[in-house]
Amino acid sequence: MRHHRLLLLSSIISLMMLATPANAVGKHGLEDFDSPWPAETYSFETQQQTLDMRYMVAEPDEPSGKAALLLHGKNFCGHYWESTAEFLVEHGYRVIIPEQIGFCRSSLPERYQFSFHQLADNTARLLDELDVETVDVIGHSMGGMLATRFALMFPNRADQLVLLNPIGLEDWLAEGVPWSGIDALYQSQQAQDLEGIIEYQKQAYYDGHWNEDYEYWARMLAATYEGPRAEQVAWNHALTADMVMTQPVLYEFPRLEVPTGLIIGLRDRTAPGRDAADPEIAERLGHYPRLGKEAADAIPDAELIEFDDVGHMPQFEAPDRYRAALSDILGLTTP
Repeated sequence: MRHHRLLLLSSIISLMMLATPANAVGKHGLEDFDSPWPAETYSFETQQQTLDMRYMVAEPDEPSGKAALLLHGKNFCGHYWESTAEFLVEHGYRVIIPEQIGFCRSSLPERYQFSFHQLADNTARLLDELDVETVDVIGHSMGGMLATRFALMFPNRADQLVLLNPIGLEDWLAEGVPWSGIDALYQSQQAQDLEGIIEYQKQAYYDGHWNEDYEYWARMLAATYEGPRAEQVAWNHALTADMVMTQPVLYEFPRLEVPTGLIIGLRDRTAPGRDAADPEIAERLGHYPRLGKEAADAIPDAELIEFDDVGHMPQFEAPDRYRAALSDILGLTTP
């Protein structure tokens, strides 16, 4: 009996040790990367648990009365929006930069029904907390899928929508990418390291190009996989990878009621699941010269701005042209 009690106590302690870092906002593996603005915490009840969404707010010296919401990609944290936020602040924007549940410095729950609907609702609740009614929404990569869902769910809260090299412009499973279960996704996420991240981003994001600036963001992603919450990071990335693959938004593009601009780097080849697809299928995936035009045709009155010699990250690869495109879409003038 005493032996069984000790085993039970040991199991409880082990579970507590696993559960604590998942929702903690302390050590997260990103301590060596400077946060552009202090990371604030929004704690809220969701799916019968209390979770913490970390977010940053950049305040202008001369407010214009407008606010912007910047939604990060799956392989990025809020840090990488720094230059975009600074540009918008110069134009009087109050800029809100959330890190979604399941990512970066926010809670990494063991159980959560991930959906773009849920993340959009969480984000709307954060805006309520900050007393922000309407925003210009800018979403990059996976953030483009979330931005689209936010605009569909809350059309009266999105003044404008900007999709920056979004993923989800094609339905990968319908195109022939084999479905992969969460257990298999978890195993692949556990194997992530800096070398593999660099190789993937070099080929998919930058069309074979690479430099130290790009490596900074790869190292930040690798740090989350190697930090004190490594297992929770891998598990949550598996859960959100399933969300990305199984919850396409492109079929609802015609329903968008918000003025929308697309900024597309044509050398982007990002296509989740390509490596598992047959070669002939893999070859046609992630073809952004086609995908950008198809999206612009599907979205009512969309404005499409294309960069021939740019990949997945126009904000870093061609910052001046990116800012000019953003100004054009948002109707900004030189302050």
